[in-house]
Amino acid sequence: MLNKAEVLALCHAEHGDPFAALGLHADTKGRLWLRTMQPGARAVFAIDADTGEVLIELAQRKIEALGESSGFFEASILGRNPQFNYRLRIVWPGGVQEIDDPYRFSTVLGELDVWLLAEGSHLRPFERLGAHLREIDGVKGTAFAVWAPDAQRVSVIGDFNTWDARRHPMRLRRECGVWEIFVPGVEAGARYKYEIRSRNGNVLPQKADPYGFAAELRPSTASIVCELPQTKSRRAAGAGSRLNTPVSIYEVHLGSWQRNENGGFLDWQEIARRLIPYVTDLGFTHLELLPISEHPFDGSWGYQPLGLYAPTARFGSPQGFCDFVAACHAAGLEVIVDWVPAHFPSDEHGLGRFDGHALYEHADPREGMHQDWGTLIYNFGRREVFNYLVGNALFWIEHYGIDGLRVDAVASMLYRDYSRKHGEWIPNVFGGRENLEAVHFLRRMNEVLGQECPGAATYAEESTAWPSVSRPPSMGGLGFHYKWNMGWMHDVLDYMTHDPVHRRYHHNQLTFGLLYAFTENFVLPLSHDEVVHGKGSLISKMSGDYWQKFANLRALYG
Repeated sequence: MLNKAEVLALCHAEHGDPFAALGLHADTKGRLWLRTMQPGARAVFAIDADTGEVLIELAQRKIEALGESSGFFEASILGRNPQFNYRLRIVWPGGVQEIDDPYRFSTVLGELDVWLLAEGSHLRPFERLGAHLREIDGVKGTAFAVWAPDAQRVSVIGDFNTWDARRHPMRLRRECGVWEIFVPGVEAGARYKYEIRSRNGNVLPQKADPYGFAAELRPSTASIVCELPQTKSRRAAGAGSRLNTPVSIYEVHLGSWQRNENGGFLDWQEIARRLIPYVTDLGFTHLELLPISEHPFDGSWGYQPLGLYAPTARFGSPQGFCDFVAACHAAGLEVIVDWVPAHFPSDEHGLGRFDGHALYEHADPREGMHQDWGTLIYNFGRREVFNYLVGNALFWIEHYGIDGLRVDAVASMLYRDYSRKHGEWIPNVFGGRENLEAVHFLRRMNEVLGQECPGAATYAEESTAWPSVSRPPSMGGLGFHYKWNMGWMHDVLDYMTHDPVHRRYHHNQLTFGLLYAFTENFVLPLSHDEVVHGKGSLISKMSGDYWQKFANLRALYG
């Protein structure tokens, strides 16, 4: 029988190696013992999976400290091979359930995957981490895997186990710090989170899956088991970069562009019906979506994302977004998605202090906290975080068929002293202000996309004089196809605020951009950045009365 200390650890969800205790095990005398945790069950029976024969009823262990119902059941099974197939028949107060025991299955991750994840060199970590519908030994279910190297114990909880952390504690693959388990019977649509006990024994707030492919609509925060959408090919191989053809981009925040009759969000099908003909009729070649990754706060417009791998539930399912991209391509539109690897919010269900310690972010607030936005900064120097982000860039293009990524707030990534006063930042290893780890990350991200998704374009929102943003890494550049010309936008809009009679004294604002126009592959934006935070609409920036404002804005657009 299992010793009392281990039983208590299982019953309190404190056991760090549940696979060593639960399931089928031989003792030192060669006897087979079957053990399972089923809190609240009245009885548990072992069944031969091949014949359906009831083999034995497991006895519920009675421990004085736990009362009559410990939830821990065990029994000795005679005359069976240690690898025989069995099932569990569980009698609950509300009925009888028959399940395959998660603790009779071997590891989820292969040895190669483990080492690639440990190195931070797995090209597609999303194919192994997260929740994946699988079939193992003829049994269908979901394989869960989550990186939490400093945790004492991790359990997957969900509506399939009454959110009880005692039911499905996971196995730790120590080589890479990943916890894993295959849970039979869990199907697409199941809601889940991870309950993590930190190294010091504290149970953390329940965490959504960093690699979750779908999520609940806010304010709910659970991840949802979801089959990866089938990759949709881009409109034409090599079309995404379009470096020598005219590009005209329509930027849109879907949550505020239009709403339905009840004031709610449109779904992907309705967005496609309304938006695509509107944009094509105006003559645009590209549609740029402000961030659509899952985010907790509507007012952030998606620029504070927490579910980087999940299209937001505000507009429907992941497959719905996949179909929307295909509809854009069918209409001749290419799709750019705003992507935010610069920061993430500190909501307790998210990535912040994920396993009780700074994991995705820096521990030192001088490196790990954005002064302007009150958000956390990714630790680009940690190989697993680096891999998480590079894999995410590849994920959106491969699985949704989008044509490019517009990378937000690149300037905040490149400089360690961004929006910081003297003494509020830590120099790099050479004593400089450049964030060398972020530079390496951006170069690698662009290299991977160039190799794996030729034709997909990347756009940097970068507002400083950092050189060679749109040059290949082999030439010392960051590897972007384009850079947003923020200076041009500011100068031109300031020029238009002057009365036409006075503009003769400000023509330098129009011509100044030509001094550096050919140092990068520039996009000339009139973007949301110049109308948010009380800056006013474009029409409000124009000089003159109401009629003149419209005339000036027409002149600007022309």
